[in-house]
Amino acid sequence: MSALPALILAAGASTRMRGRDKLLEPVGNQSLLAHVLDTARAFPCYVALPADDKARRAIVDRAGATALPVDAGALEMAASIRAGIAVLPGDAPGVMILLADMPDLTGEDLTALAATFGQHGGQRIVRAASENGKPGHPVIFPRTAFAALAELTGDSGAQQILSRKSDQVILLPLPGNRALTDLDTPDDWVAWRADQNR
Repeated sequence: MSALPALILAAGASTRMRGRDKLLEPVGNQSLLAHVLDTARAFPCYVALPADDKARRAIVDRAGATALPVDAGALEMAASIRAGIAVLPGDAPGVMILLADMPDLTGEDLTALAATFGQHGGQRIVRAASENGKPGHPVIFPRTAFAALAELTGDSGAQQILSRKSDQVILLPLPGNRALTDLDTPDDWVAWRADQNR
């Protein structure tokens, strides 16, 4: 099976961060976006980001990932997914869609998801879940879903596909709430950092 690419959705405007860019917030000794790229380094990474965002673009370039500029007028999640599907290699067996604001995921988590995808012949949707089974992210879609992904609209991502094909989804529980933790507001960051320091 050819390498499974990761499509990292990093085009959001951080509108709930009160003027700060959540993807530039520090996680350890690097930005959140750099941290996520490092987590996904075992996969060919394609990163959807605002076309005019030089700071995010510099991080993507330093990581050796492929930048996918998304026009400012089309920053909804579906536009990012469409941009990714349009440039994926012709032999890609599927795509791992990874949100860029999830700091708790590990490289081992992503590898486990990819392994589960491979164990099912690359024909099933594999979705990360919390340890108690609540669906989260990332999600791996097989190549057979590319046509539907390429036609998505709006800002609900691929939820409509997941709902329509719920019988084809394999949930893979990850430790704790790694598959659920995303940081959208300053308060989210304060709570997350406090938890890290316990």
